Amino acid sequence: MNGSHAESRIAERVPPKPPPRTWSRERIAGHLLMGFWIFLGVSLAWYLVVAWNPDLVARYGPRMISGLGVTLGLVGTSLLCGAVVSVPIAFGRMSKNRLVAALSYAYVYFFRGTPLLAQAFLVYYGLGSFREQLDAVGLWSFFRDAWNCAAFAFTLNTAAYQAEILRGAIQSVPRGQFEGGAALGISKWVIFRKIVMPQALIVALRPYGNEIILMIKGSAIVAIITVYDLMGETRRAFSRSFDFQTYLWAAVMYLLMVETLRLAWDRLEVRLTRHLKR
Repeated sequence: MNGSHAESRIAERVPPKPPPRTWSRERIAGHLLMGFWIFLGVSLAWYLVVAWNPDLVARYGPRMISGLGVTLGLVGTSLLCGAVVSVPIAFGRMSKNRLVAALSYAYVYFFRGTPLLAQAFLVYYGLGSFREQLDAVGLWSFFRDAWNCAAFAFTLNTAAYQAEILRGAIQSVPRGQFEGGAALGISKWVIFRKIVMPQALIVALRPYGNEIILMIKGSAIVAIITVYDLMGETRRAFSRSFDFQTYLWAAVMYLLMVETLRLAWDRLEVRLTRHLKR
């Protein structure tokens, strides 16, 4: 009786129709802009098909592929070394010791506030002025190589950004997580390692992905200091062939790298945050 009484009182209602979509100025501008980018992409693809030069690809393609490997090796090495360096800097930024906090802040302030190109020049050209001193301590054999200088400069730069990402992620974890673990008698190290850091790394996952993408695109500057990465090999191919499509193919290769990383990072994020989806 109760069920039938409820059914008689609460009638089924048809969901309201969505409001009609009008052609506002914003919608028109969005469609025009999307059409422009589609036209630009199709034009670029058509140009690459029409201007295809088998001799150019056969002559410079293997060198550009080799340069791509140099780019990936340089970026990977710099990111891993920068991740190691960023940990003490991040904890220094959170330190209650004023001197340690000030030194860590100065490091981050300098490397985030100056161009990466200037930092690469300071390492590659600046350290050359101290050749005798570096040779005396056995470091000149390292800094005389352009790839090592680029990796060193990139490591220092990305360490500053990764330190800020890590610091912000750790500080975003609610203080109650520490207090709850302490109330259960768990040591501070275990609280940090098994409670705080897993949550912090999830928060930092997307910023870390953005930093990797920025490093991949920023790595093109090492061609200026004679490192034959992807852009370095592209510049050399253009200087000998004067064919502009070499730069277009380099742009396509950078785009493929970034898009592959983006898709992989999205899948990783979905995998690691599946327990947060409801």
